[in-house]
Amino acid sequence: MKPYVIVNPVAGSVGNLNARLKQLGPLDANEVRVTQHAGEAKTLARQAVRAGCKYVIAAGGDGTLNEVINGITVSRQRHQVCVGIVPLGTANDFARSIGLTGDVDATIDILRAKMTKGIDLVRMTSERTRYFVNASSGGFSGVVDEKLTPGIKSAWGPLAYLRGAAAALAELHAYRTTVICDDSEKLVIDLYNVIIANGRFVAGGLPIAPQADLSDGLLDAVLVPKRSAAETALLAAEMLLGKHLSSDSVTFRRAKKISVRSEPGMWFNADGELVGNEPTVFQILPRALDFVISKR
Repeated sequence: MKPYVIVNPVAGSVGNLNARLKQLGPLDANEVRVTQHAGEAKTLARQAVRAGCKYVIAAGGDGTLNEVINGITVSRQRHQVCVGIVPLGTANDFARSIGLTGDVDATIDILRAKMTKGIDLVRMTSERTRYFVNASSGGFSGVVDEKLTPGIKSAWGPLAYLRGAAAALAELHAYRTTVICDDSEKLVIDLYNVIIANGRFVAGGLPIAPQADLSDGLLDAVLVPKRSAAETALLAAEMLLGKHLSSDSVTFRRAKKISVRSEPGMWFNADGELVGNEPTVFQILPRALDFVISKR
């Protein structure tokens, strides 16, 4: 099963990646494709699957992986395809959840072994439908994403998200939000932030959903209510340590389906890429994606 590798050359330090990719086996020019613009990874993944490819590798960050997954999911053959990742991005949050450390040589060994696991996929429906594997954030996180220009990511690296948060603080405000879990429980809260997680990490390693399981068939929802400045600062410290779920400062729910509507509309991202600010429904698709994982 020969891989088809999609490389984002601006996601991070590519270095001598091409030489290392040769360890996966003999690959011709049509099996290692370098993207030239945003959105191209989705197109390439879709074309590869339609051409009969059964193994697609995303070499890039969370955004590159998200594009690849969205390219695969539009195909009826998605259940016959396994996906791998070489984490080269600024955050690499999904890679952390599956035990990849960022060591390219170790990752190549994992990709060669092709040990796969069925992981959950999340369908995100608003004005259009998009899929993600790691997390979607709305509210303050959406404002932070607006501040994260490619220049900031390049210059600040792993600290880019802190830089973006500092730039967005002046625009911090609450959203009157209605959250419905599994069409049964309805919450109406003034929120700063909504995180719908499948993986455990966001923003370059923040353990926002420390108990999340990629294969449990459930979404982890972390709702951050409006609080005083002092309480918000304390909560931020608890989040850095992954201790916030035991705090009264957040509301935590698990569900298969979560609907979010707010006033004003929250800007949501999908695996770090801005999507839109319409009312949104998140639904888990249990073990819908076959993913190459760490050997651990």
